[in-house]
Formats: sequence, C-alpha cells, structure tokens
Amino acid sequence: MPTPPVPPVEDCLSQENCPALAWHRQRLAELAQQAASDSLTGLWNRAHFDRMLDSELDRSRRYRQPVALILFDVDHFKRINDLHGHQAGDAVLRELALVAHSALRAPDALFRWGGEEFVILAPSTGHRGAQRLAQSLCLRVADATFPAIGKLTVSAGVAEHLDAESGNDWFQRADAMLYRAKSEGRNRICTDARGNSDRWAERNGTSALHLVWQEAYECGEPTIDGEHRRLFDLANALIDAFLSGKDESTAIVPAYERLLEHIARHFADEEAILARHGFAGLERHRCAHAGLLARAHALRSEVAAGSAGLGRLIEFLAADVVARHLFKTDSDFYTLFAGDGPSRASIPSG
Repeated sequence: MPTPPVPPVEDCLSQENCPALAWHRQRLAELAQQAASDSLTGLWNRAHFDRMLDSELDRSRRYRQPVALILFDVDHFKRINDLHGHQAGDAVLRELALVAHSALRAPDALFRWGGEEFVILAPSTGHRGAQRLAQSLCLRVADATFPAIGKLTVSAGVAEHLDAESGNDWFQRADAMLYRAKSEGRNRICTDARGNSDRWAERNGTSALHLVWQEAYECGEPTIDGEHRRLFDLANALIDAFLSGKDESTAIVPAYERLLEHIARHFADEEAILARHGFAGLERHRCAHAGLLARAHALRSEVAAGSAGLGRLIEFLAADVVARHLFKTDSDFYTLFAGDGPSRASIPSG
C-alpha cells in the first residue's frame, strides 16, 4: 500500500491549522497503534500489556480499587496445529480473539501474550469478579464453533493483585493458576483466592456515615449478592436523605419505605434459594429474618414520628443488618455456593 503524500509545510497558515502537522500527528498515532497491536489477532500485544500494567497498578494503589489478571490459553492447541495445519491454528486464534472480546466489559483490556496464550487485565475487579468473568469467557468459547476444527475449550488462571507485589510476581501467580487448571484436566478455571479487596475490607469495615460494599462480602450466588449490593445502595440513600435536611415526609420516610420493601423481598428470595439448595439451617435463618424485619418495622414508626435520629438509623443498618446479619448469620450458608458454576476456585497452599 503506497504511503500517502505529505502535505507541504508551505500550506500552513498557522500551527493550529496546519495540514502537514495534522498529517504527521495522524501517522504517529497509526504507528503507535501498530506497535502496540498483535499482527495476527489485532489485539493489544505483550509490549503494550507491560506498559499498561504499571499504570493500572498505580491507579489501584492510589484509589484503593482492586485489579485482577486472567491468563488463558487454548486446550490441546498443538494437536490443532498437528492435525489441521498452522493456517487453521492461526484462524482459530483470530476467531478466539473475537469470541473472548465479546465476553469483556467496557474497562477490561485483552492482550495476546504469545502463541495460544492471552491475558485479560480487569480493573476495579477482585478475584471473585475476575473468576465470574473467566467463567463467562470459557462458556462463550465452549459454545462457539471455530473454522476448520469445530469446538474447542480453554483453561484459565485468575489472580488479583496482592499487597505490594511486583507486576511480574502477580503475573506468575496467575500463570501458576493456569498451570494448575491444565494439570487438573483442562477446560476449567483455577483462582488464587487472595487479593487486596479482602484485605481492604478487613481493615475498613463499615464507615460511620456510609456503608461501603466490598467484593469480599459476596457469597457467590448471583441473586443474593445482587440484592445485598442493592441493600447497601438503598441504605446509603436513606442516610443521605437524613443528611439532606429535607422534611421527613418528602425524603426520609419514602427512602425508608423503599429500603424496607427491598429487605422483605430479599429475605423471601434468599429463603427460597436456600430451600432449593437444602440449607440445613433454613428455619433458624427464617427466624433471624423475621426478627430483623420486625425491628425494621418498629424503626419505621419511629422514623415516621420523627423520634428516630440518624444515630439510631445507622446503628440499625450498620450493626443489625450488616455486621450481625450479613457478616455473621448469612456467612453460615456461604459454603453452599463455593462450588457453583463450571469452574473450580483454588487457593494455593503455602
């Protein structure tokens, strides 16, 4: 493809409106894109991964947001090349890049590491969220049909950044999880279930004026976890209504009604899910729900009468709902969902 002619500098009337400078800027951007891209798949390449890694780690430390890696590769890729040839193998990698990209969220970045290995850099994501993302990826790959060969599977290793480890050490933990997934039979995910999200949750607890959801609070059942996160959002909206100084009837009471309605619906949904999973402590859990809901209704009357202040409200939300119920009572059933899904989460020994 011939190089387009460079506009003459003489055409420039000013630096701000100069065709030659604009041409050079565009060419530099194109060359930078080429240098950062993998020629076979069009994904970001290994060199660009190294550049992005440092900036993501800096952002994670500065804003105390978790960041995770997913390292995955094609199962039995050598067999594909041996049976169908390298051109078929290249076609598989190009198609895999498209399938994998369709599983990503907007902030995620996908790289070709080399050969049949790929890396996903997942910002603001702990090891639990990264495992779910890896599950989505593996399911999409398994459902796809690839040119010349038909079906294939991938294996993945997941690791969240931990403490002050280097980027290389972090990558090696993800690589160790991928190796474990391969050695345990392939077509699976292994996760190093450690990370800054858990450590920050242990150190922070709950704020006096704002309930902060942490990924470490998840049990692994999507409906329950989603409703717990929604509970935090509605509780914070109620606190904000108190702090706004608006009239009780126009701000505080409606916000409390929305929270109370959600709590009742969540308890019913949670009990139905636990019943389906045969939770042995279901009746005890129902009693705990009934007691908490009774206290919530009693507090509603106090809120409506203006006799319950912000301190009483926060004590109920932070102590009764979050600390005692979510952290202690709900933790009794978390083991029910530890093995859900097509993957298996692994904690490395030592």
